[in-house]
Amino acid sequence: MMRGTLIGLRARHEDDVPILHHELYEDVPTRAAADTRPWVPVPAGSDQSPFAVTAPNPDVAFFSIVLLETGELAGEALLWGIDTHNRVAHLGLALRPAFRGRGLGTDTVRVLCEYGFAVRGLRRLQLETLSGNGPMVAAARGAGFVHEGTLRSAAWVYGAVADEVLYGLLAEEWKPA
Repeated sequence: MMRGTLIGLRARHEDDVPILHHELYEDVPTRAAADTRPWVPVPAGSDQSPFAVTAPNPDVAFFSIVLLETGELAGEALLWGIDTHNRVAHLGLALRPAFRGRGLGTDTVRVLCEYGFAVRGLRRLQLETLSGNGPMVAAARGAGFVHEGTLRSAAWVYGAVADEVLYGLLAEEWKPA
């Protein structure tokens, strides 16, 4: 497990899947804002669930976020689009509703940076989020990410277009905890 101040990132367990699927996927408006793909109904037990436990993949690293103090499952985190030639990747996270607003997002982004830079040897991490996603923007800035641009009307979110913002962090800018 990789540890931050408040959270740990560990491999996803089978018993995490129904909880993550119910709270993070079946909330359609929230999921529509978190994923660029259209929401479609998928049963929690299906191998098509975005939270299904799969074999390791060189292009993506899935984690479950747990509270260090209690071991409770707080959400999911990932590095995706891992490009080992250019040494870049994207990061993302989603917290269960009961765990939002506690500073876990910034701690999670910091631990994902440690994984990306120290463990995987990447040179750049980036994240994209909706411009109105204040908690993710705050987590990115809190971890040292720099706003690199706004993609106007780039996302279709539950019946309306929205701007996306791009944040990046280079290995030489990263400050380990």
